[in-house]
Amino acid sequence: MAERSSAEELVAFIARAIVTEPDDVKVRSVDGGRLIELETAPNDRGRVIGRQGRVAKAMRAVLGASRAGADARLDIVD
Repeated sequence: MAERSSAEELVAFIARAIVTEPDDVKVRSVDGGRLIELETAPNDRGRVIGRQGRVAKAMRAVLGASRAGADARLDIVD
């Protein structure tokens, strides 16, 4: 198993703090770390996206401001 990057750990930490089922949070890096995919339980997806996408935008802003995720993109997958 590949070692997780700091950007993946950051996204996983934030997502686990928001959702009701933190064990179902899956974060994986795609395209050499340029894309980070976040997958949650179906009933937690709305919590991660937030009203009008505000939570998702905030997560993307924090990721972009971090050194590890400055060039990474966050995608929330179904």
